[in-house]
Amino acid sequence: MNRTIRLLVISDVLLLTGLGLISPILAIFIKENLIGGTIAAAGLAGTIYLITKSLVQLPFSKYVDRHDHRVKFLIIGTFIISLVPFLYIFSTHIFHIYLAQFIYGIGAGLVYPCWLSLFSTHLDKKKEGFEWSMYSTSVGIGVAIAAAVGGTIAQFVGFKVTFILTGIAALIGASILFGLEKKESLKKIETKHYHSRRKSIERI
Repeated sequence: MNRTIRLLVISDVLLLTGLGLISPILAIFIKENLIGGTIAAAGLAGTIYLITKSLVQLPFSKYVDRHDHRVKFLIIGTFIISLVPFLYIFSTHIFHIYLAQFIYGIGAGLVYPCWLSLFSTHLDKKKEGFEWSMYSTSVGIGVAIAAAVGGTIAQFVGFKVTFILTGIAALIGASILFGLEKKESLKKIETKHYHSRRKSIERI
């Protein structure tokens, strides 16, 4: 498993595991703690996220394919997602959650095209199935554990602590992606040197 794949997997495991802490409790938080909060409102919040993500990622994926900058937008999108749990903390009305889910959808719409294209283009030949399975297994186990732990933390410590832990895990996952940016910068420098040497040889 090469360095790019490893960084992408570790980052996503932290991000999705962190978000997994709040997945089983968000509907309860909305119903019991917010003005206008109902089970139906919780369902609408999920709809807002999914529709926003879908509307953003399709046109954005075309932009990324033409202009690249995948690592930069992956980092930006991941940090946007990382802010969402902290927005939950200060939410007092259901409309605050709707806004948070809208922001979540924008972040996810930036992240998914970049993450998937980077992962796909850096897969090691003849190890594609194993590396996709390694990613799926790592995320699956992480989210499964987080779902149980998140519910326990929320029950005994409270929603705010759960949201803070989620945000911290997501921020760490986002920070790991800076390792990709360093690698891309080094790659550009090496390519520039290669072309410079080639031009020097051609002159000779």
